[in-house]
Amino acid sequence: MGSKIALRKWDVLDHLKTEEDIELYFDACVEEDPGDGSLIRAALGDIARARGMSQLARDTGLAREGLYKALSAEGNPEFATVMKVIKALGLKLHGHATTSNHSAA
Repeated sequence: MGSKIALRKWDVLDHLKTEEDIELYFDACVEEDPGDGSLIRAALGDIARARGMSQLARDTGLAREGLYKALSAEGNPEFATVMKVIKALGLKLHGHATTSNHSAA
């Protein structure tokens, strides 16, 4: 009775240790994105932080500060920027058709 429990704030970076972790996380965020790119943007920001934002800036030729802003919750990067980041991180977007989103013409 009276003992205190120390809690740490949950951080996804603690769980992005392997390439498989990163791939599964990115795929899940692509799959669950509500259609506005917010989860994809967040995932790219998390993965960039896990791997090192400075290295990503060098690999993309984009400013580190600009990357932080573009991949933030308030960011709205151009599609070309998103694709540069995806490529520099060694990721790929995967697409597949779903019948629930298509209607017969």
